[in-house]
Amino acid sequence: MRLLQGRNVVVGGGRGVGRSIAEAALSERATVMAVARGEPALAQFAWETPGVKTFAVDATVESAPDEVFAALEPDALVICAGALAPSAPLHEQNWKAFSANWETDVKISFLFCKAALRRPLKPGARIILISSGAALTGGPPNSGGYAGAKRMQMFLAGHSQKESDRLGLRFMALAPMRIMPGTGVGDAGIESISAYMGMRPMEFIAGMLDMQTPAEVGRAVVALATQKPQGCSFAVSGSGLAPAG
Repeated sequence: MRLLQGRNVVVGGGRGVGRSIAEAALSERATVMAVARGEPALAQFAWETPGVKTFAVDATVESAPDEVFAALEPDALVICAGALAPSAPLHEQNWKAFSANWETDVKISFLFCKAALRRPLKPGARIILISSGAALTGGPPNSGGYAGAKRMQMFLAGHSQKESDRLGLRFMALAPMRIMPGTGVGDAGIESISAYMGMRPMEFIAGMLDMQTPAEVGRAVVALATQKPQGCSFAVSGSGLAPAG
């Protein structure tokens, strides 16, 4: 029997890391629904991946969680969606650019955590927020409010867990520690950071050690969804899954 057989997994994001998480859950025989704003990307994912369900919705809208849960109530909910980080020095950003990840990544996490508690989801459900290693390292100076937003996702998991102990829910945050080439967020981040540092993207990539792949993030999510880890914040790198500070 596969680890997620008979369970419903809802994953935010139909590309990049979100897609790898959905594929990992499918490989463990879960019923998987990928949620994203863009219908063309979801249609492409469904065409290429037999068995995956899709649901198109703007996850920053207040009604989105209820719409998603009505379509498929999850045993595991993975929030893996958000905006690209800014790519300009702080003094060249305006507040809209600086706060982009707060208005998307944090807002989506807030709305879905709140809805999971208020509904509530079924006892034993796991809610996993995909954060970033920038939440632990601070990120580069040209990334605006990105690192703070990703750290707030960790705080949200912890705050939600304290509210959910009587409900039997598990809230966790997972931070991939390295930027991942081949993903939309990763490629944009590599380009902007390397330009800021005055080096070529390949030179920047060559300097990164202990890199995880999107597939390894997917396996880490499966582990968090099926095992009994202690704590609310975790990191995944090339060395594997570990608690995060």
